[in-house]
Amino acid sequence: MNLPEEFSERMKRRFGEEEYAAFLAAFQEPPVKGLRVNPLKISAERFCAVSPFPLGGKVPWEKNGFYHGEERAGGDVYHFAGLYYLQEPSAMSAAPLLGVCEGERVLDLCAAPGGKTTRLAADLNGTGVLVANEIDGARAKILSQNVERMGITNCAVVSASPEKLAKSLPCYFDKILVDAPCSGEGMFRKEPEALSHWSEANVKLCAARQKEILASAFAMLREGGELVYSTCTFAEEETMERVIEPDRDGTAELVCARYYYPHEVRGEGHFIALLKKKGGGTRGAKPFPVRRDRAAEEAFRTFAEDFFGTPPQGEISTLADGRMYLVPAGMPALDAHVLRLGVELGEWDGRVFKPAHALAMAFGAQAKRQEHLSRAASLAYLRGETVPSDLADGWCAVCVEEFPLGLGKCVHGVIKNHLPKGLRAIK
Repeated sequence: MNLPEEFSERMKRRFGEEEYAAFLAAFQEPPVKGLRVNPLKISAERFCAVSPFPLGGKVPWEKNGFYHGEERAGGDVYHFAGLYYLQEPSAMSAAPLLGVCEGERVLDLCAAPGGKTTRLAADLNGTGVLVANEIDGARAKILSQNVERMGITNCAVVSASPEKLAKSLPCYFDKILVDAPCSGEGMFRKEPEALSHWSEANVKLCAARQKEILASAFAMLREGGELVYSTCTFAEEETMERVIEPDRDGTAELVCARYYYPHEVRGEGHFIALLKKKGGGTRGAKPFPVRRDRAAEEAFRTFAEDFFGTPPQGEISTLADGRMYLVPAGMPALDAHVLRLGVELGEWDGRVFKPAHALAMAFGAQAKRQEHLSRAASLAYLRGETVPSDLADGWCAVCVEEFPLGLGKCVHGVIKNHLPKGLRAIK
């Protein structure tokens, strides 16, 4: 791999000739792959027992992280069921450092595609409030899909600039993760096209933007709250200097910082730092404006009594277009484009309630009617095909073994497929 000359000179000055040679040699090795088991669906111990492909040992800094070499891991039925998230191993280091506890208010400010968001959700374990923000609309949609696939119930996925979000949520969050957009030096081996985008000028542009993002993040952090700043780059302009900068006016304490270099760890490279806010301000945010529709809610209750027996508990908001969401307790008003709010329950057209795919992914394991398919039979469902069944007529959760994949509607011994077309596996 031919690294940019200016980048090489930077790293030579940092390491010295001998260590730089080891750093350079690492780029001749294939990229390292990893996955993180989703404890909202399955324990790490059990996944090790049922994994359809070999795992190459544990990632040291992530309790649910494993190395693997499977090229098709993203197409496996367990991946569709949300049992794991594919994540570069060194990137797994950021979320654990934040030390999220159940019941906290947490923000992932630059969240797509969702690796760190879904890890933070695992720590919250369905409690507290999680807001995942991504300014890029297309990437925000991918983030939303991953939150849905992993069965997360307490997350709002939004799309706004950090500056706009900060105005409506001052001093609101207990914990914030900022995985800032960067020059991508830790992506050179994994995504070689990152090489063509690297330049000294781009490093400076990224550093300036990171400073702005970090300022907005600190405005949303409560006094005594903690923030993890991370990047997949090594440039000091985008790491230490930007992290230490907030402390120069006395607003933050740098607790710890670490580089993950590809010649030192099994990973592509990352930088993480933990900071604690020293100053304060007025903590506040308006509650989320729930929109009630009693006819829609009654239709959902009727469906839920048949589908679940005991419906999921929580406040329901029905949008003007008929989409219904189970709103997480304590969710604030969000001055942003909201792509997902808690769990999408379904849609009410004024006559009929139709359940959403997200309902199955979050609560399908609690359904009274479940069709348990083998891994092989699940492929037919994922291709959009019908499935034979002995279930009574009505809506059901279609599962690979006991893990929900989506919804079906049983009619006279055949389950009609209701997996959204955009989520179906390619034949």
